Amino acid sequence: MRALERFRADDRGIEGLPIRLVIALVVGVASLSVMMNMLSGLNGMSVSELDAKPSPEVVGPDSDQIDITVVDADGEPVADATVVVRSGSATLDEVRTATTDDDGTVTVSVDPELGPNQREGTLNIGVKPPAGSEYTDKRENTKILVVED
Repeated sequence: MRALERFRADDRGIEGLPIRLVIALVVGVASLSVMMNMLSGLNGMSVSELDAKPSPEVVGPDSDQIDITVVDADGEPVADATVVVRSGSATLDEVRTATTDDDGTVTVSVDPELGPNQREGTLNIGVKPPAGSEYTDKRENTKILVVED
């Protein structure tokens, strides 16, 4: 009976809670916050990721024509997408841009250069989806490999 009276008279509040309960509450709130941010970032389930497929994927450090096809998640070509080819570890004198045709393909002229003692490098491909479309390009696309002959 005496222990019950001491318990009722204890007004320390949270000091009486086990530390594990406090840690579980903090971790739970943090996890919920992360999950809510992930869900709000989805922007609907109808958004489709684009990918760029260059042909050829490997070129030399000379002037070359590269056909790039932009496809959606189902592998279907996407028209009116803007393709941007820029320097990676291999350099271009300027950024190359072009818009895909009805077949989702564009031809880009590149003249990549490798640095001194550099035997290979890459060119980066970016895709800007057509305006007002349900497409996005958030993931990294295939890179063009530049190899010294």
